[in-house]
Amino acid sequence: VGCACLTASSSSCPYPPGRWCSSMESAVQCGVLKQCLESDLFRSRRAADPVQVSLYYESLCPGCRYFLTMELFPTWLLLHDYMSVTLVPFGNAQEKPDGQKFTFQCQHGEQECLGNMMETCLLNMTDMAFPIIYCMESSADVTGSLDSCIKLKAPELSTDKVMSCVKGDLGNQLMHQNAVKTKALNPPHNYVPWVTINGVHTEDLQTKAMNSLFTLVCDMYKQDPKPPECGGPSQRHYRSYCHTQ
Repeated sequence: VGCACLTASSSSCPYPPGRWCSSMESAVQCGVLKQCLESDLFRSRRAADPVQVSLYYESLCPGCRYFLTMELFPTWLLLHDYMSVTLVPFGNAQEKPDGQKFTFQCQHGEQECLGNMMETCLLNMTDMAFPIIYCMESSADVTGSLDSCIKLKAPELSTDKVMSCVKGDLGNQLMHQNAVKTKALNPPHNYVPWVTINGVHTEDLQTKAMNSLFTLVCDMYKQDPKPPECGGPSQRHYRSYCHTQ
């Protein structure tokens, strides 16, 4: 029995190379998520505009952490082709001018301000920010896990470079921009996590997002028929085989 097979970066990959970026599931299984995200292969499959999901949150808020790790990130993994995610770490923080800079006071203390700043800098520095933030928010120590999460999700990124942003003028200005975006919400937010869908917030949309974001995104995606991930017609599944000679 003979076999000629190409090797994926993960030994558990059941897909041929031409299918590695066919879905988020295949990309994760084959260990090529980063490469697929940086390519246009996912985007080419969209037949309609993606559903825009924005999350206004703070890094140590228990409800924010639960929604990000248990609803938003899993839904994004499954429906990345059909949705876009915007993260705005600021939440219920307060901002005060201090010369040419700003000082921030956070609801859950200084560590939350640090976490907000870390995640803000990540969002400005790498396309792998969301997976890194998911890793951080899933850990017992959000701020203490920055280095290990970077090494796991984006080893080419320097933790020192991220911390330079956190401690410097760039991070301060980026956080100010988050404050401006949060204060511009209409209606104004009165809790976090605060979710907007295509730029709109209603209590009905918020409730649906909290209960099942996956269902909400599928319902809001304007394609007929719906994509297979949302219960539409299935695409042909390709399999690779090793034949006897």
